[in-house]
Amino acid sequence: MGGFFGVVSKHDAISDVFFGTDYHSHLGTKRGGMAAYDSEIGLQRDIHNIENSPFRTKFSDIFSEMKGTAAIGCISDTHPQPLLIRSRIGTYAICTIGYIRNSEELIDKYELTAGGHFGVMTGGNVNSIELVASLINKKDTFCEGIKFAQEVIEGTVAILLLNNDGTLIAARDKFGRLPLIVGKNDDGYSVSFESFAFEKLGYQKVKELGPGEIVHITADGMTQLSPPRDEMRICAFLWTYYGYSTSTYEGVNVEMMRYKNGQILAQNDKKMGVAQDIDYVCGMPDSGTPHAIGYANESDADFARAFIKYTPTWMRSFTPSVQSERKKIAKMKQVAVKELIQDKSLLIVDDSIVRGTQLQGTMDMLHENGAKAVHMRSASPPIMYRCKYLNFSTAKSDLELITRRTILELEGEEGFEHIDEYSSPDTERGKKMRQTIAAQFGFDSLEFQSLEGTIKAIGLDPCKLCTYCWNGKENN
Repeated sequence: MGGFFGVVSKHDAISDVFFGTDYHSHLGTKRGGMAAYDSEIGLQRDIHNIENSPFRTKFSDIFSEMKGTAAIGCISDTHPQPLLIRSRIGTYAICTIGYIRNSEELIDKYELTAGGHFGVMTGGNVNSIELVASLINKKDTFCEGIKFAQEVIEGTVAILLLNNDGTLIAARDKFGRLPLIVGKNDDGYSVSFESFAFEKLGYQKVKELGPGEIVHITADGMTQLSPPRDEMRICAFLWTYYGYSTSTYEGVNVEMMRYKNGQILAQNDKKMGVAQDIDYVCGMPDSGTPHAIGYANESDADFARAFIKYTPTWMRSFTPSVQSERKKIAKMKQVAVKELIQDKSLLIVDDSIVRGTQLQGTMDMLHENGAKAVHMRSASPPIMYRCKYLNFSTAKSDLELITRRTILELEGEEGFEHIDEYSSPDTERGKKMRQTIAAQFGFDSLEFQSLEGTIKAIGLDPCKLCTYCWNGKENN
């Protein structure tokens, strides 16, 4: 995934962008970058690898290295950014969030390398931010170029651009799958993925950009360059998993949604009469915790932290590309509280179950510490489809998903014709999938939140939500 933050101010913007960007560290673990504009120096840029160190430690010298009244920063799980671009429509710095799945087709179709070249990454891949800039530069204005880029890109792209005159251009992706919010203080404006990032810095929210909306921002005001589209498909997984608990999107706070989501899970279990003899409800740290609190508040069991993430080294999410390393890390970052586990019946709530990487390590830890029974609950519906619009998951194939692997085991490829039945807990296929996964890991029971329950917990009109990873419904 990734996140960005920008400020244009009457005074120095570096401090606010440093802290505002750092507040997006939960969204990416590969690279961090900042760019700034100063009337004397012009555009400046700095990029660091943050795979083994947090953003703030790599940019601790930025206050002496960079200055300016306008700046942008980015946490990226993909390519180095921001980039500095010189083109016929202007010189600027640019960063993006999203996922482009038709890069090669765009390069060929629009002859983006004709008479020139692209810098390539390891393995020969093109930097996606340079690709977006090349598409923008084919038009006569930034607004026309951004609209063109968003129209031809298959996937999602939100754009933050710092002009060589110290102004910002911000564009939300065309279906609004990701949030983009503008804040204001006495000195200027900020643009952020996460709303709490600018609120913590003293900005007040003035506008949440609509799908495809483009604005031009100076220290004195904001001008709409292109109005929002009517159709929105914001990613529902924002609230379930990767959005930060203190943020609010489209008027819905993440933490409050997760409490309500957990309550709905508990109500479903009560209705079915399952997992009612529980000593403690526990959350999978960290994003599973608020779902578990909601569950405990609705149930007759207390909430407890039976195992805790070792935050001095695992303060950030980290997902290596090698499966064996993922399993090792899933085990090492959780530390048990034996007194809350031994001879206890536990119900564990995780934000989602994707590959099942963490499940075996968690169960081994609980059994080693003497758990009497373990019931597993996913605060997300069964994930049946690899996301084609965002890159918050590194899955390369649908068969990396534990649901798909289980269906293949039970019924072969024929089973993929019955995804809706497997998603439901009320069908024979759905029950069999849950029983099979539970038996594989030694759970006393396994259940997922329903899609209807997720939508109810969010509270937005279903037509405004992207739920592709759960039901495979196209909405592009």
